This record gives sequence, C-alpha cells and structure tokens, in this order.
Amino acid sequence: MPDIDFAARRPWFLDHLRALEAAGAITICAFDDFNRLLGFVTFDPATAYLDQLAVAPEAKGTGAAQLLLNEARRLSPNGLVLDVNQDNARALAFYEREGFAKTAEGVNPRSGLKTWRLRRLGNP
Repeated sequence: MPDIDFAARRPWFLDHLRALEAAGAITICAFDDFNRLLGFVTFDPATAYLDQLAVAPEAKGTGAAQLLLNEARRLSPNGLVLDVNQDNARALAFYEREGFAKTAEGVNPRSGLKTWRLRRLGNP
C-alpha cells in the first residue's frame, strides 16, 4: 500500500495492537532462520475477526502469509472475517485464492478508503 505512510501510523498502530490483545486477540509472528521478522497475523478467535496480516516486502511470495493465515484458521476453526481495502489487489487475490468471499462493502473509518468485508467459513 504505497499511499499509506506507515511511519506516521506507527504510534496509532502500536496502541491498536495493544488494545486488540487486551480484548483477547492473538498476534502470531513468523521469523526466518536468522530470527528476522517475516510477518505477523493478529486475530480474535472469539469473534473470528482477522484484523492484521502483514509480511515484510522481502517475504512476499515466499508462503509466509499463507503459513500465518493457516495458523489463524487452525485457531479459529469456525472461519474468519476480515476487511480489506478495495484497491489492495494483491491482498484481494490472495484471500480469494485462500477461499474467502466478498460479503459486503464498507469504508475504513480511519483512512476513508473503500473496503470489502471477506469471510471464509470453517476449515474443511
């Protein structure tokens, strides 16, 4: 998402993750053999809401996102729900390959960008 200033969002993002975890969400990180962070997923197994799935630029296309998503699916066996920016074509293609379907349109309250609500039912 080149239009998002991630450095400027950092304080908000850290507070957001803390609040999610205080409410019961889980964050799982993936590391390489040199203990470098490849990515993370944050989701709430009680609500099945996947709030964050991110991988480092150098980890894109390596399967790290799929491994993180699979772990979230394992810990949330009744399915997952998430919101994704409509202009994030790479993420949309990934989630559709992973069996997610669009269920509603929305707007991100922070950025004002249009979003899709995606849902994937429980594990087969």
